[in-house]
Amino acid sequence: MVWYDDDDLWVDFASVMFPARRGQEAATLADTSPLLKVGADTRVLDLACGPGLHVVELARRGARVTGVDLSAAMLERARAAVAAAGVSADLVRADMLDYVAPGEFDLVINMFTSFGYFTEAGDNLTVLRNAHASLAPGGSLVLDLLGKEVLASWVGRPQAVDVEGGTVFMRDTILDDWTRLRTDWTLVAGEVVKRKSIHSFIYSAAEIRALLREVGFATVECFGDWDLSPYDNTARRLIVRGTRGN
Repeated sequence: MVWYDDDDLWVDFASVMFPARRGQEAATLADTSPLLKVGADTRVLDLACGPGLHVVELARRGARVTGVDLSAAMLERARAAVAAAGVSADLVRADMLDYVAPGEFDLVINMFTSFGYFTEAGDNLTVLRNAHASLAPGGSLVLDLLGKEVLASWVGRPQAVDVEGGTVFMRDTILDDWTRLRTDWTLVAGEVVKRKSIHSFIYSAAEIRALLREVGFATVECFGDWDLSPYDNTARRLIVRGTRGN
């Protein structure tokens, strides 16, 4: 079983991946970021939607949202969040390596560094091809990544995060000449200790720009945050927008 197919990972470490503040952050981004501006009937695909934080907020603003995730546990949380918010959305259990809906969406989003999961570089490229094919002409793909340049400023420093009932210890290791990252998580809750590891490709702005160009995006823009600030030495994230040609 590959690491991302393990629902215990998503359940055991959900409080680290999706703390309560993430819900408010999703609402703020939906209100303020030009990259997530939607109108009535904007067709949105949230690829690797997790517990549905952005599904809910974009649906609240009138978008017709489809959330896709492989984790049954995360989709269950997404369904509960959609119901609690009183909005409607389609939630689909599928692998983003396989999911494609030709021309069906105006906006495809991939949040929380959920790109680069596959061991083979060509598989990650397939995800981008599928996203490009799923966009209507003029539609955009928005990727939210931890860029290699940002990662380099702090990677290697162990971190500890207090969660309900315990503490999660995190350590990052760069692999394969700065092409891949392994993150080891250890949850200590009383006498219970659980360990999981996440593996992913990491990308610089130039590398991800080249990949989007390779699969056919007409324009590719890189930003250092959701406010369209430049991707420079002050960047907090690597936010990438690829627009399909008309």
